[in-house]
Amino acid sequence: MGMNMSVLPAGFGAMVFDDEVMRARLPKEIYETLRRTVRDSRHLDLGVANIVASAMKDWAIEKGATHFTHWFQPLTGVTAEKHDSFVSPVGDGKVIMEFSGKELVKGESDASSFPSGGLRATFEARGYTAWDATSYAFIKGNTLCIPTAFCSYGGEALDKKTPLLRSMEAINRQALRVLRLFGNEDVTSVKTTVGPEQEYFLIDRDLFDKRRDLVFTGRTLFGAKAPKGQELDDHYYGSIKPRVAAFMREVDEELWKLGVLAKTEHNEAAPAQHELAPVFTTTNIAADHNQLTMEILQRVAGKHGLVCLLHEKPFAGVNGSGKHNNWSISTDTGVNLLEPGETPHDNAQFLLFLAAVIKAVDDYQDLLRVSVASAGNDHRLGANEAPPAIVSIFLGDEIAGVLDAIETDSPYGQKEKELLRIGVHTLPKFPKDTTDRNRTSPFAFTGNKFEFRMLGSSASISSANVVLNTAVADTLRVFADRLEGAEDLNAALHALIRETIKDHRRILFNGNGYDDSWKKEAEARGLLNMPTTPDCLPAMLSEKNVRLFTENKVLSETELHSRFEIYMENYCKVLNIEAQTMVDMAKREIVPAVSSYLGKLSSDANQMRRFLGGAVDTTVEENLVSTLSACNATCFARTVQLERALDRFHAMKGDIRSRAAFARDTLIPAMEALRETADEMEPMTAKDYWPFPTYADLLFSVR
Repeated sequence: MGMNMSVLPAGFGAMVFDDEVMRARLPKEIYETLRRTVRDSRHLDLGVANIVASAMKDWAIEKGATHFTHWFQPLTGVTAEKHDSFVSPVGDGKVIMEFSGKELVKGESDASSFPSGGLRATFEARGYTAWDATSYAFIKGNTLCIPTAFCSYGGEALDKKTPLLRSMEAINRQALRVLRLFGNEDVTSVKTTVGPEQEYFLIDRDLFDKRRDLVFTGRTLFGAKAPKGQELDDHYYGSIKPRVAAFMREVDEELWKLGVLAKTEHNEAAPAQHELAPVFTTTNIAADHNQLTMEILQRVAGKHGLVCLLHEKPFAGVNGSGKHNNWSISTDTGVNLLEPGETPHDNAQFLLFLAAVIKAVDDYQDLLRVSVASAGNDHRLGANEAPPAIVSIFLGDEIAGVLDAIETDSPYGQKEKELLRIGVHTLPKFPKDTTDRNRTSPFAFTGNKFEFRMLGSSASISSANVVLNTAVADTLRVFADRLEGAEDLNAALHALIRETIKDHRRILFNGNGYDDSWKKEAEARGLLNMPTTPDCLPAMLSEKNVRLFTENKVLSETELHSRFEIYMENYCKVLNIEAQTMVDMAKREIVPAVSSYLGKLSSDANQMRRFLGGAVDTTVEENLVSTLSACNATCFARTVQLERALDRFHAMKGDIRSRAAFARDTLIPAMEALRETADEMEPMTAKDYWPFPTYADLLFSVR
């Protein structure tokens, strides 16, 4: 049964050791000490940690937990956990339930099998997890999960969370400097917030199990288009089928128990595609929650006889899946710094932060593209379903008009005949969220936040937000350095914002990002177009980008090199698995199945001629045999070509860039050629002979 909204407050966060639980279970002085530790990013005293651990253990056991784990996010992109029981022996065959502050704060795991990009050798297996006290512990199944960072013996980050936390510290530090210029002394911290929308597909489990490509790679490597796709637009926001509705209800229940603010579900554009959207929360918590969301989507799907596909492009010919990263900046006093205000003072502050984002996105457009790079997302970006691989900003006509007026010192609007001066008018008063949505824009302003729409559906949101936070932090640092010494702050503000708009106008684009003319215009503007992962990943190691991360203490040069190696290697591994799966399916399933069908056709034609003689016309069978036989021969030949390309790929040693380029330039074209022939044969082969479920089966079977 679904959770009744009237009882939601009692059930929400029931499995989370949150602030309310800590306030009730911890001594007042311990609770206040822990809050100060979290707020000021201080080291947690072991004595305090022991008391917190004891209270956490008692609460978890009351909830049915028998084990605990440090829950972390290695560079695999998914979460990891090693479970330890609370049980400790005390002699005479007796045990007690224990959990110490040391176990809460720090854990040690075998890190040898996690990707490190050369940060440590296999024999240097020690990895450490450290409690992220800003993200609440929670119970999953019978296990107390403690969100943690993961690092090597030498302190290098081996995970997604550590640089995210560092980037949040960086933007907090620089944003506070800027706010002090505006006299905001009551603000003690600034945090970025995120609401990541999650797209996914649901298909029937029995059909999934019959597709080796889905099992091994998460996407269909073969498949002719179904007679119907998404062209009628009848699935988008359509009525939700009962089986899917039951799945969504249970997903909500599970997420609410874990404190995840799941709010909106609906059908997406493609058949069998859906979306879940949460309420905004602090970025590192949003990253944790999104990892939990993906895990729960897949787990609950299994209970309903379904499989949740999180791949960016599971089906050709229909929309792929993304993850819209709605990003904003807020103060601990409740002010959204990306929301236009009611006074000239508020609007001057808003415009400065807006200008910082514009400059950051333009200066680091390459890193934003890197942050969403993957073999899966390469299939999606640039198609008429997702933003192009070219980064640009959509502001909407209202904000764009204001910036134009400031840049050119010209009057704004029909009634506003005076020049816009920072600290005097800045923005005319207008309703909140006057911007229309631009689905073709990679980075769109939507009233009080930016929607970064390039993220792939299976990706951790951490990488993109590390780049956003760090780039904006660095820009705010530059702004603060310039303004702190200004004699006339208003004049300096006006000059800085005007100069920023002029220098970075090329990144602003309110038009159709899908139009072919945009690629030419973007090139003329000097914007980057990096369509594939091997095209963009080397930008991680450019002097400009290394400086950004090292000077803001987010990633060291060594950590950047390790991530580059890991991401390039992952690209190669994914394509290797896909290519090998295609060879296996073609040789063991498709070619034999079509050969069997050809034999049946030939046998039927021979029998018809034998019994009916010249009275029967076997032209259809003969033509089909001729056409299908030629296609099958081509299919086999292209399978052999792909197999040989794989042999060459496996023989390559050394430079990962060369291997990735070979995968892009040789493996992918060979895979596409093989698929083209196989998909051509599918509609010509009787359904009983085709070896696995078709697109029509997969996309329209869930009722």
